[in-house]
Amino acid sequence: MDAKAKGRAGMTSSRAVTVLTGLKSRLLEGLTPAEVKSLLATARIRRFAANSVITSEGDSADRVFLMLDGSARGYTVSPQGEKIVLRWVPPGETIGWAALLSKPMDYIVSTEAVKETSALVWDRATIRSFAATHPKLLENALLLAHDYLILYRILHEELANEANVTIFTVSRLMGEWQRKGFLTKSRGKVVLRLPEELIRLEA
Repeated sequence: MDAKAKGRAGMTSSRAVTVLTGLKSRLLEGLTPAEVKSLLATARIRRFAANSVITSEGDSADRVFLMLDGSARGYTVSPQGEKIVLRWVPPGETIGWAALLSKPMDYIVSTEAVKETSALVWDRATIRSFAATHPKLLENALLLAHDYLILYRILHEELANEANVTIFTVSRLMGEWQRKGFLTKSRGKVVLRLPEELIRLEA
């Protein structure tokens, strides 16, 4: 983990609970307030400086991160050395689901903080122990992984084929346009918010 990551600075546990309540994280859907409170009691709060690395592709997936504030982006590096943004991670979203699996896995993408960011962090043993007695948590994580697999692999491949460009180019452009607010992506669909801006780019 990047040396710029800080400990509990910037947000108290009580404040984290308040923030998380407003975010309605999909990872916690279906859990009772008591179960959420129990889970949060096992987490640490970490602060990441802007541009610091949260996870590195190929490293052991030994942590799960739930974003509280700030933002991050998941990316991979193409064979040509180009950084390809695969997803933007806003508050309420989760990083590192692979840590929930029974077999030790590696992170398949890298993640970096775009700006100063706070996250709840669970080590692999702790989150797996909770999931063993609260299967809804594992179900939520699997649904999230399923959604992103569809959105970032299949959708991007289809767009790449239609435009006769590589999937890496599609991922980069979609990520950039989403960051600028030109479009939004959700499960299985893309919504153009500012089509005139995309037309202006083409011109």
